[in-house]
Amino acid sequence: MPIIRRLPENLVNRIAAGEVVERPASALKELVENSIDAGARQISIKLTGGGLDGIEVTDDGCGMSGADMALALERHATSKLPDEHIELVASLGFRGEALPSIASVARLTIESRPRSSAEGWRRMVDHGAFGGEGPAALPPGTRIRVEDLFGKVPARRKFLRSARSEYAACLDVVRRLAMARPEIGFVLEHDGRRVLAVQPGDALASRVAQLVARELAADGVIIDLERGPARLTGVAGLPTFNRGVADHQYLFVNGRPVKDRLLVGAVRGAYADMLARDRHAVLALFLDIPPEEVDVNVHPAKTEVRFRDPAFVRGFIVSGLRHALEGAGQRSAQAPAAPAMANWQAEPITRSGEVAPALSSLFAREYGRDTNSLRDAGQVWRGHEQALMAPPSGRAETVEDAPAPAAQHPLGVARGQVAGTYIVAEAEDGLVLVDQHAAHERLVLERLKAAGAQGKMAASQALLLPEVVELDEPDCDRLESAAAGFAEFGLVLERFGPTAMLVRAVPSVLGKGDVQALVRDVADDLAQNGAALLLGERLDLVLATMACHGSVRAGRVLSVAEMNALLREMEVTPRSGQCNHGRPTWVKLAHGDIEKLFGRK
Repeated sequence: MPIIRRLPENLVNRIAAGEVVERPASALKELVENSIDAGARQISIKLTGGGLDGIEVTDDGCGMSGADMALALERHATSKLPDEHIELVASLGFRGEALPSIASVARLTIESRPRSSAEGWRRMVDHGAFGGEGPAALPPGTRIRVEDLFGKVPARRKFLRSARSEYAACLDVVRRLAMARPEIGFVLEHDGRRVLAVQPGDALASRVAQLVARELAADGVIIDLERGPARLTGVAGLPTFNRGVADHQYLFVNGRPVKDRLLVGAVRGAYADMLARDRHAVLALFLDIPPEEVDVNVHPAKTEVRFRDPAFVRGFIVSGLRHALEGAGQRSAQAPAAPAMANWQAEPITRSGEVAPALSSLFAREYGRDTNSLRDAGQVWRGHEQALMAPPSGRAETVEDAPAPAAQHPLGVARGQVAGTYIVAEAEDGLVLVDQHAAHERLVLERLKAAGAQGKMAASQALLLPEVVELDEPDCDRLESAAAGFAEFGLVLERFGPTAMLVRAVPSVLGKGDVQALVRDVADDLAQNGAALLLGERLDLVLATMACHGSVRAGRVLSVAEMNALLREMEVTPRSGQCNHGRPTWVKLAHGDIEKLFGRK
């Protein structure tokens, strides 16, 4: 039989490191959380090579003596549990595994000085082996350096990503922790360049807008709601201010950044009738509940939590978000832009008696820096170039002189438009309803893909004044690396500093549109799919986003000639039966079906 034995201490620490330290970002999270728990008012972070080569965290917290420092490097030694009531823990880190785990897979140097001491002390551990100690000169507080992470564990090192990817993960960690603690100042430097700096004492809304998106200050609503012992605060973006991926949703429980499926599902439920399925809200929510109502000791990295009453938490978040968005009035929904849609302002009632969402809000995809720009975006889309929807013949058709339905037109001949969104056509064998936005979205995508398949660059439209789009540095890095592929389809991008991209031209097939929104959505697509897909697959997904921005929008009134041109092009375009997101572009009611509706058959 196998012999049972105790594992050596260094091996135990390395096993624990596999749970706590997955990558540089997880080590950085543990160190910054320790600084927060130490009562720091200012935290400075320095990264080298995305955190792969070095991490340094300096704070002005309470500090440690030499004896405390040696004890902190032992497993399950912590000052954050004064008694055995682990269900009442209020600190971020309390397992006592972080420092010994990091020290077992890296070269760790701790320098610390308590406020009551005249000098500091330094202690170094090199991949689990004691490396020496001695006096250190530093102001009150603690400075910790982590170098050569997984340097002696090549099996773990080879699974790490590139320096850019690891830096992006570290930046996300600092953002979340800085958002949770507006009373603390944070400074982040990467390879000697300052990339983030927030001052202590910021208001919550101001801190969130600085770290998430500056537009959120104008395009968001403040949330402050209490129900019994629970309180929900934060900032939620308007439905019209959304993103293509859910990476701009920041959730906190009792000041702890979490990624919890219950909370994510509650957010999705709150926005369910205000966002398209492929769009995601931008928000930062802070839930404060009594410690005994939540278990934070579920996951070693403490990124998951378990609630005693999950139904209450979900209902509280959904109702709080909806109440805040309803209080924003007209800012929370995109109003129809065309004058002909004025009589559609009233919200229809469903069979269940509930108010159904306005048709236009289901397809609203315009963005803006303020509420006026939403109306401007609608005017831009209404001014879409006529060349995209030119009639097949030189003479414009009218309803009276349109040709009769014939077999050569499977989708029939346009007879009118409903709600500025759906085209009604008469075919030889029935009635055809076409979603104009979904249909044109597919047509534009197929044009772009056809240009790429033929090996020729798509026609581009140079901007009179190149437009600068401000993004996160990781987003700019991804766009820069894929710029050559985008240029083949007419989208010409250049790097314009660490956190901005310069747009010189857009595909002419897209016509006029919001360049800022287009580039941001392209960046979101790359962030979500760039690492796992080949270049061709990535470009296909990006082209789908570009096509959506170049298609005619729901709510735009089309002439009969434009509607017929759209139908004719759909008949000769492959895969025109569904849009880029899987929704049908047209449905048909056969004559027999119509007769059944009226009891004739």
